[in-house]
Amino acid sequence: MNILVLHGPNLHLLGKRQPEIYGHETLADINTMLDQHAAASSHPIVLKMFQSNHEGELVSIIGDHIDWADGILINPAAYTHTSVGIRDALSTVALPVIEIHLSNIYAREEFRHHSYISAIAAGVIGGFGTHSYKLALEAMIHILQLKMEPLAETS
Repeated sequence: MNILVLHGPNLHLLGKRQPEIYGHETLADINTMLDQHAAASSHPIVLKMFQSNHEGELVSIIGDHIDWADGILINPAAYTHTSVGIRDALSTVALPVIEIHLSNIYAREEFRHHSYISAIAAGVIGGFGTHSYKLALEAMIHILQLKMEPLAETS
C-alpha cells in the first residue's frame, strides 16, 4: 500500500502555532507517529509525506504521484476552505482520499465550516488533535484492504 500524506499551509509551525487549538506536538512528531504505525501494520505500507505552504506545489505533488499512490491522506489546512485547485487535483487522480483536521472545524469560525475537499473524500476525520492522523491512516488501510480483497479472491 502506497499512501501519500500531504500537510497544508502553516502545519510546519505545529507545536508553536496556537497550541491551545493545535496542541504541542510538531509535524515531525506526526510523521514519526505515522511511520511507526505503518511499520507496526500487518500490511506492507509505504508512506510519502510532504508539507507545503504553496497551493500549486500541493497540486503538483498530487499529480506527480498519480501512478504511485494507492490513497491520499490530506490535511489541507486553510486550503480546505479555498482551494478548488487541490480539489480538482484530488478528483483527477481518482484515488481514495481522507481529509484530516487537528481541530473540529465545525466548532470554530463559520468560514471554516465549508470544505472544498469533503465532497470528494471517502471520509473526514477531525477534532482529535494529532490522533486524527492515526485514525485516518487506519481508515485508509481499511479502504485499501477492501479494494484489494476482490483481487485476492480472483487469483
